[in-house]
Amino acid sequence: MSVSVIPQGQIERRMEQSVLPVLTEQVPGLFVSSIGVMGYLVSNGSAGSISIRGVGGGAQMLMLIDGHPQYMGIMGHPLADSYQSLMTERLEVVRGPASVLYGSNAMGGVVNLITKQEKVDGVRTNVRAMYGSYNTLTTEASNAVRKGKFNSYAAFGYNRSDGHRENIGFEQYSGYAKVGYDFTRNWLAYADVDITNYDASNPFSIYSPRLDYDMNITRGVTSFSLQNNYDRTSGALKFYYNFGYHKIDDGYSPGGEPRDGLYRSRDKMLGITAYQNYSLFRGNQTTVGIDYQHFGGRAWNIFRSGLPESEIVRESLNEVAGYVNFQQLFWDKVSLNAGVRIDHHSVAGNEWIPQFGISWFAAENTIVKGIVSKGFRNPTLRELYMWNYNRDLKPESLWNYELSLTQSLLDRKLVFGLNLYYIKGKNSILQPAGVPTLINTGKLENYGLEADTRYRILPNLSVNGNYSYIHTKNEIEGTPKHKLYVGGDYSMDRWTFSTGIQLVKDLVKFDGIPEDNQESFTLWNARVSYRAAKWVDIFVRGENLLAQKYETNRGYPMPRATVFGGFSLNL
Repeated sequence: MSVSVIPQGQIERRMEQSVLPVLTEQVPGLFVSSIGVMGYLVSNGSAGSISIRGVGGGAQMLMLIDGHPQYMGIMGHPLADSYQSLMTERLEVVRGPASVLYGSNAMGGVVNLITKQEKVDGVRTNVRAMYGSYNTLTTEASNAVRKGKFNSYAAFGYNRSDGHRENIGFEQYSGYAKVGYDFTRNWLAYADVDITNYDASNPFSIYSPRLDYDMNITRGVTSFSLQNNYDRTSGALKFYYNFGYHKIDDGYSPGGEPRDGLYRSRDKMLGITAYQNYSLFRGNQTTVGIDYQHFGGRAWNIFRSGLPESEIVRESLNEVAGYVNFQQLFWDKVSLNAGVRIDHHSVAGNEWIPQFGISWFAAENTIVKGIVSKGFRNPTLRELYMWNYNRDLKPESLWNYELSLTQSLLDRKLVFGLNLYYIKGKNSILQPAGVPTLINTGKLENYGLEADTRYRILPNLSVNGNYSYIHTKNEIEGTPKHKLYVGGDYSMDRWTFSTGIQLVKDLVKFDGIPEDNQESFTLWNARVSYRAAKWVDIFVRGENLLAQKYETNRGYPMPRATVFGGFSLNL
């Protein structure tokens, strides 16, 4: 597969409370839309949608935390404001379908957030605070411990902003804790819990503003993992439970009356996954795994007028799958990969997911790869049981055909990658004009290229860049035709400098609106930090320093130049 890895250093240098801005910069073909200084919210068309190669938006792109699926049990989409940098060790992004390993929703790609874990004996404490434009405050504190076989990590954060528009405030509390124990050299276990709560206001589009469009969202994740690692086999048994509580007031138009009904929902996802890797003979790796998920929830309306609660939905669904993936190296030059997954959904039925790939190690520093893979997404509980629902919906699916080249030079100081791909999909779930329900009618056809490079010129100077081109047969909201990023990092004595320029051209802001539906802009961001003492750093961060006027969602103008400053204590 085509994988981008973003290490901890790049995430920390970005100095953001969310991991999404660094994903947009560092991963070709990936784009995240936003509405302001802080907060991505949850509503379609007015929130942080994540897409890869033009596929995503809602539930077609999968977010993982340590390999566990993360999405709302009712609506099926990821919750963008839940993915915090304070808990992140690195990010692994699969560009293209990964359904053979991860199942439903991984049809466009996968972002796997790997959480922090202390690996060296000792105790480390970090405190960071930042303040800047629009009364924006970001604070976080973390503590990491490693003592013999025991390790722990805990982090707490508080973020707030008045925002650059009226009625666009955001306030968030988050906490994460993880404990692990190494029973032997071959067996280890860990358990963790992550809780995020935020209050947010959405002024809605400037073309149709709303008052009192407010939400209070609580999201939680807890998991337990038992892992083994031997010379010829390794694997894990994992349990996870995700939950959420949403309180949403959809607001009202200026001059109108507040809505009587207020939306409430609770959702959950319980999952068990087990897999084992085997090296059956030289050059072989075979993976066998099973997954089980139970997800769903309840949605209802309460009324200001005192009317009884009105039930919208109370349902649960089950999904069970098994998969096998086989990889074999021949003559130390050619690697063949084949995998298949069978997925059973309690309503949508069975789905077969095959994948085949070949890699040719043409030279010591040259790899050529080809892959044919299928991705799919089962219909969500919302699509099966809620507004304009259809219980006969079938899974969405697509095929991805891809060819890639990876080349390294100068003792691997310079690395370059190029990908060409073609995507063809069917059965997209849409509601055409005049049709009373959702149906499987949409088709998808995208093709494009991705290029990325990094060059460590000197031990203290490095540059990196990426470019992506996406052609879509039909316009897809939140998809830029061209995206280019060029950045660099430089350190000198106690100083560290980091900067980057991102060009986005022909971004589709809203599907189906012919007038003014594309946006192009150039963003320049920069960070400077100074180590005032062994244990304290002072930094300044600037965003959109060219003061560009732009939108990533139609009717949601983004802020012009913003500046933030702060400090970090390393104890």
